[in-house]
Amino acid sequence: MKLFLKLKIYVDILISLIYIILSNSDFKMATNKLKMVVTDLDGTLLNPERQVSELDYRSLELLGEKNIYRIVATGRSIYSVNKVLPYNFPIDYLIFSSGSGILDWNTKEILFAQSLNSTEVLSVTHYLIELNINFMVHKPIPDNHHFAYYQTENENSDFQQRIKIYDKFAQPLTTNFSDFGAACQFVVIIPENVSLYKNIKEKLSQFNVIRATSPLDGKSIWIEIFPKNVSKGSAAAYLCHRLGCNRSAVLGIGNDYNDLDLLNWTGHSIVVANAPGELKNKFKITDSNADSGFSKTIQVYFSK
Repeated sequence: MKLFLKLKIYVDILISLIYIILSNSDFKMATNKLKMVVTDLDGTLLNPERQVSELDYRSLELLGEKNIYRIVATGRSIYSVNKVLPYNFPIDYLIFSSGSGILDWNTKEILFAQSLNSTEVLSVTHYLIELNINFMVHKPIPDNHHFAYYQTENENSDFQQRIKIYDKFAQPLTTNFSDFGAACQFVVIIPENVSLYKNIKEKLSQFNVIRATSPLDGKSIWIEIFPKNVSKGSAAAYLCHRLGCNRSAVLGIGNDYNDLDLLNWTGHSIVVANAPGELKNKFKITDSNADSGFSKTIQVYFSK
């Protein structure tokens, strides 16, 4: 009887091991073929203190040692990225301004840049003024940390906070706004009003209208307006083609709505535990940015 119980235990263990191997076979197969990792920055690679943990830093170095391309994809401009990442940070490429531009991180050469033309800027400006909402319009790359702003009588502390942060680069939009010319993007900042976001997205369907959660108060909705073909996903696809990769060999990690284009494109897509429930219901989940979720994902991919 004891022998039978022992054999049963061994068989149960063996079945469990086989199940684990089979359930992770695709995952491990993808690991062997992995060529590129694309990660969001704020809320994903950066922890709540807006720093990269020592563990995540080492994970990026590990990817480099394995000749896997490391890409950060962020809504930040180059100027803003340089405030949180050192010059020699261990990545290969930077997708910035939500895909409007791509920077070779090692040579600091801008490989790709897109903007709204002056006619498009004029059209969007008229529409947003008619809506009577607060917005900013940013200069083209590489000066897109400079912007003009239109401020209504509506109280908007998040909007005012962003102007304060960039006070050296911000100025009111003049009444003769037709002189502004081309622009990298618009940033509209509204309270938590998803319906308004959806209405703007529908009205401006000829553009890519992206929703993001404010990195300042963590509640307000930032609506970013770009040319139709601008997104983190399309920029990652451009890099993938340039580097001779296949999307099936690309891992994407994000945390917010503005990562959706990227996560819908990458062959393997993960969100950190601090992502909105809507995203966690759609993609696989790793640990939060406070617990080095980036490294947890890399460890899973390279575990034996």
